[in-house]
Amino acid sequence: MNLSLIGKLGVIFKYIFSSFLSIEMFILSLLLFVILVINLKKNNELVQMIAIGVYIGFIIGILISYSTYVKTCVNSFVKAIMNYIYFPSTIVYFFIIIFVTGMILYTLFSKRLTVFKKIVNYAFFSILYFFFMAFVALAAYDSVDLVEVSVLYQNETILSLVQISNLILVIWLLFTGFYHLYKYFKKKYD
Repeated sequence: MNLSLIGKLGVIFKYIFSSFLSIEMFILSLLLFVILVINLKKNNELVQMIAIGVYIGFIIGILISYSTYVKTCVNSFVKAIMNYIYFPSTIVYFFIIIFVTGMILYTLFSKRLTVFKKIVNYAFFSILYFFFMAFVALAAYDSVDLVEVSVLYQNETILSLVQISNLILVIWLLFTGFYHLYKYFKKKYD
């Protein structure tokens, strides 16, 4: 099904006005948007808290109304993550390196990060870049076709580099999450 951008917008527009539920969802979303835009000038915290409550209400409503579908989606998501951990993809690996590059640029220019956090970030990023350079060098040296997934699993060294890089990234993400939680609670209770 190859639709143009106008065709896709037409399909969405037709869906919005096809049933009472979709019209109701559209009006509620538009109303919430307008209220939040109007609140930008007033900066009323009550309105912000109500908006957060409405968004959480939307999520809870979806979880309750479509619980079997939500369970199926969560199972599929977990399977996809586990599948990537055990059977990594070079395309995702390249996207991870792009993400890491963005985060190192943020770390370099951020004035909000502490010196400790910057040092930890630099250490993790240096290790990840080393593994990525080793991955590319080994793939080029062995003439590995990175599009072919089966070739990735035939080379033990390349597979190990990708899997260990993923593990290091997960450790860094967990450390960053706990670090920010620690800083938040320390600031709140000091």
